[in-house]
Amino acid sequence: MYIIKLISIAAILTCMCSACNQPETSQSETTGLYDSDAFKSYWYAGKAEVNAYNLDQSRYGENRPGKAILIFVTEAFSKSKHVKLDHPEAAGDDKVTVMKLNYTKNFVTGIYPYSMMLSVFTPVSRSQYPNTLKVTMGSQEWCGQVFSQMNLVNDRYDISGYSYFEQEGNTQFNTEKIFLEDELFNLIRLDPDHIPLGKIKILPGLFFTRLKHEDLKPVEATLSKENKDHETIYKVQFEERLLTISVANDFPYKILGWEEEFVEGGKKMYTKATLGKTLYTDYWSKNKNEYIFLRDSLGLSPTNY
Repeated sequence: MYIIKLISIAAILTCMCSACNQPETSQSETTGLYDSDAFKSYWYAGKAEVNAYNLDQSRYGENRPGKAILIFVTEAFSKSKHVKLDHPEAAGDDKVTVMKLNYTKNFVTGIYPYSMMLSVFTPVSRSQYPNTLKVTMGSQEWCGQVFSQMNLVNDRYDISGYSYFEQEGNTQFNTEKIFLEDELFNLIRLDPDHIPLGKIKILPGLFFTRLKHEDLKPVEATLSKENKDHETIYKVQFEERLLTISVANDFPYKILGWEEEFVEGGKKMYTKATLGKTLYTDYWSKNKNEYIFLRDSLGLSPTNY
């Protein structure tokens, strides 16, 4: 987990206020989970949900132990600039409330570590804003670093990529406005009853394409859903990969874990994350040494990330 270093009380209050921001609604909207009292009580209480997972990450043909963190929080976002608003009360029509997911993975390959982070900004009011506005991904390891960003502009996603690999280099391109693998976790938390099922066109996740060094382009996949006694299983079947997500049946529909099955170097491999601990807190205000003990609540040491 990354601890945000705030430089003033004012900055803390700004962050807290944005977390409490309520979504924009109109009477003509089709309602969903995001309009319910339960949703508002949980997601607009000025707190974030921080989930720590035990990670079994495939890399270079071997599996490595690690940690994954999913942080979900609502905040006020600029529709024009695609950044968190410092003064949402003055933004007028430029303000949209989003569910922000910060997703980190940390693992070690031999002598050197990987640190990866994905951020996804999905509007809360699904009927008014049906598409995720922005996705960013950064990956750092001892060989170098990579950064990618996707922004929804009109009816297309503008994508920029920066890499230390010669064959990738710096790229800029766009693709059609379609379903994103990277927005699936947010949609499960926001509006699980309206996730499209069946054969769909989908843009694969930035973590997966990064580690596989694959071109980012739309592909066909089949999305299915199975209800069990205490959990719901979502499956995304790609041509050569299967993503399975386990979700608690009851609100707030916590992500219990996920698994990817794929072929790497002619060998069947998998990556798996299993939920360990959850902390429901305004973590951005817990940046002093006196709060280090809270990392124990997530099964994290004082020094790992």
